Amino acid sequence: MPELSISTDKVGFLIEKAREFDVKEAASDPDSGSNAVDDEMVDVLEDNGRDPVEREIRGFIRALSEDEQIDLVALMRLGRGDRPVEEWDDLRREAADQYNGRTARYLLGEPMLGDLLAEGLEAFGRPWSDERTSPDSSSESERAVNERNQ
Repeated sequence: MPELSISTDKVGFLIEKAREFDVKEAASDPDSGSNAVDDEMVDVLEDNGRDPVEREIRGFIRALSEDEQIDLVALMRLGRGDRPVEEWDDLRREAADQYNGRTARYLLGEPMLGDLLAEGLEAFGRPWSDERTSPDSSSESERAVNERNQ
């Protein structure tokens, strides 16, 4: 089985954030002056160009190493079904050849990014659990101890 340069927890964090981003819809009431409580907070789901989730995703991806960004693109393409996991090296090579430092923009333009990344992890035998909500920067041995204690 091929190896990933990016941790499952980092990908999982992006899965969750991408799913938050994907639920946004075009602004339907751009001049809304209503009380957010009265209109059941519907404006929070509108894409008004000032999306903090998008900024968080962009910042997170930019902070990743080039290898991690390449793995993200290859993982998304794996989840999209471009190639099977057995051809991971080819997927990764294609992503590396096309790397231009605009990974966040490219990935955010892909509909259902969170689901595609989750499918990619699944192909690696690393199913994503929605119970985790932040990237885990602890070492693998610390995570193993934590899992045994749960």
